[in-house]
Amino acid sequence: MYCPCYSSGSIGGKELQVYLMAFIVGGLICIVGQLLMDLTPLTPAHILVLFVVLGGVLSALGLYQPLVDIGGAGATVPLPGFGYSMVSGTFEEIDNAGFIGIFSGALKSAAVGITAAVIFGFTMAVLFNPKG
Repeated sequence: MYCPCYSSGSIGGKELQVYLMAFIVGGLICIVGQLLMDLTPLTPAHILVLFVVLGGVLSALGLYQPLVDIGGAGATVPLPGFGYSMVSGTFEEIDNAGFIGIFSGALKSAAVGITAAVIFGFTMAVLFNPKG
């Protein structure tokens, strides 16, 4: 597998910084989630919805993009990144298609994640006996 960061045979300082910042930002998001589960009566489903909505709201206010610029995949892969993806895709589609972009942008930008969730969920339900 080709990785442009590893093309010279060793990881340089810039690549190491990118990996480190992704690890730190993603880890901090996970710590917040774990603290919410441990210290509040919120269920994992509540926290999931909270993180997705928070990512969308912060993205709409323009506050999530600086975190993405700093943390890269550490900010876009966790749950708030899904909300960020939906909102930024909606804004992008509004610029391209106008009013109809309000309806198509979120699904267009998050289609891969939604499709993967449906396929993997269906596959696990077929392969294993769900409890309940």
